[in-house]
Amino acid sequence: MKTWLISVAVAAALFSGGVQASAAGGQAAGDAAAGEANAAVCVACHGPMGNSINPIWPKIAGQHPEYIYKQLMDFKSGARANDMMSPQVLTLEEQDFRNLAAYFAGQTQSGGAADPSAAELGERIYRGGNPATGVAACTGCHGPAGSGLGLAKFPRVSGQHAPYLDATLKGFRAGARANDPNGMMRGVAARMTDEEIAAVSQYIQGLTQ
Repeated sequence: MKTWLISVAVAAALFSGGVQASAAGGQAAGDAAAGEANAAVCVACHGPMGNSINPIWPKIAGQHPEYIYKQLMDFKSGARANDMMSPQVLTLEEQDFRNLAAYFAGQTQSGGAADPSAAELGERIYRGGNPATGVAACTGCHGPAGSGLGLAKFPRVSGQHAPYLDATLKGFRAGARANDPNGMMRGVAARMTDEEIAAVSQYIQGLTQ
């Protein structure tokens, strides 16, 4: 377990350092106003200002722009596949992605509430993992409040819809989603049971910043 946590920490540090070096290299910034002008098509699934109403689609309001940009680039490159998202990005360019990321990052997330019956187990997993099965604590990358880390492209998870989180973790576990840095999420999810995934998803939904 200690070896796993050390590996995660080292990978995160190296990845974060690489992103910081890249950012220092002068990557173009996003234009939030231009992003807003192009965001109308996003509203159908992600809701007004990025707060989706359907819980199977993620809230992107208040998400780190670096993370939004990466996901859009991955949808375009095929590193992340989704029947609904992949066609939407085909005609967009890198700067469009930066603009959309800047716009949605500047919006306020609506937040959520946890199911009390699952919150106790969910909190234990989120904050302490499961040492018996090698599940690492979520706080290591996503932070105590679920705020994530933009430069390392670790997403904000607090307030996210539990059904979306549940499906995402199961996607990582099955290998259907594989665009996580160094396979970190796949490694964690592979050790989680359905009960643990459901519980931690509920707990995260109720986290606030």
